[in-house]
Amino acid sequence: MPLRAIDLFCGIGGNSWGARHAGVGIVAGFDKWDLAGEVYNDNFPGAFRPADLSKLTHADLLRLRQEIGPIDLLLASPECTSHSVARGGKPKDEDSLRLSWHVWDFAEVFQPRWIVIENVTAMKSWPGYKEFLRTLQESGGYHCLDRPLIASEFGVPQRRRRLYILCDRKQVPQPVVPTSAGEPSACEVLAPNGRYAFSKLDKPGRAAKTLARAERAFEALGRDTPFLMVYYGTDASGGWQKLEAPLRTVTTLDRFALVRPDGEGGHLMRMLQPDELQKAMGFPSEFRLERGSRRDKIHLLGNAVCPPVMEAIVRSLLAGHLEPEVEAQEPAQNAG
Repeated sequence: MPLRAIDLFCGIGGNSWGARHAGVGIVAGFDKWDLAGEVYNDNFPGAFRPADLSKLTHADLLRLRQEIGPIDLLLASPECTSHSVARGGKPKDEDSLRLSWHVWDFAEVFQPRWIVIENVTAMKSWPGYKEFLRTLQESGGYHCLDRPLIASEFGVPQRRRRLYILCDRKQVPQPVVPTSAGEPSACEVLAPNGRYAFSKLDKPGRAAKTLARAERAFEALGRDTPFLMVYYGTDASGGWQKLEAPLRTVTTLDRFALVRPDGEGGHLMRMLQPDELQKAMGFPSEFRLERGSRRDKIHLLGNAVCPPVMEAIVRSLLAGHLEPEVEAQEPAQNAG
């Protein structure tokens, strides 16, 4: 019988897409974001279930368990806003921080063999993190392994770094081995020349900070080399990156601009488009992202999970499932 999975806080379905390509059947995806649910249903017809997971009672979960039946794998990407350093000086939302506990609520009722939780790496600084893992281990009987993984090590042309918590009730999960022999580049995501229009970099009204970013790139690369300007960054990159490197983290905002010489001594620029960011997230061209405005699509992608990373994780867990099981010496492990 094929293994069965449900996806909590599923968004547009990055976790589900990766798990499906690893051979797991997707039974249901849960989220309260209607637009994301429409995209999810386009790719997993009939699987989306609109729900605010924070509002579901234990009785609700028991009814869902009876309706859905047994599952083998629970996928979850709880909202990361209040864990992320990208929130800046905004205060943490305690309700947001507690969303991970709803993963445990489902696990307690559905009793899957495996759980995979994805979040920003700053989740480990959450005061409730150790208690959350301890509950999975001691109350749920799970062996847990938490690891930060970088998407570019799995063939995704983006240096997206995220925390993954792998849980297995029968044996200690093995570390996930990267699948990419080298780093993919941002060049791989760019649409063919001529598909999208450019405008003059130095056109009237262009923001001074934008021009300053470009100047820093010119100082490093010269004026004949195309590059990407990177907005909303706080590191030492100077607000630009080479095309030969993987893209920096795709966010929910319009963040990347391609700059190239115009052949007349000046420069042109344009923002990257949703189909390019879809590639940068590791979603293939057959993934349907047809809903919403351009801004909506960027928001949906920035909130998503890179499918190739989840595919590698699920394949790693299933490899342990297919091999003879070796009982762990300890009841659980947090090797983070």
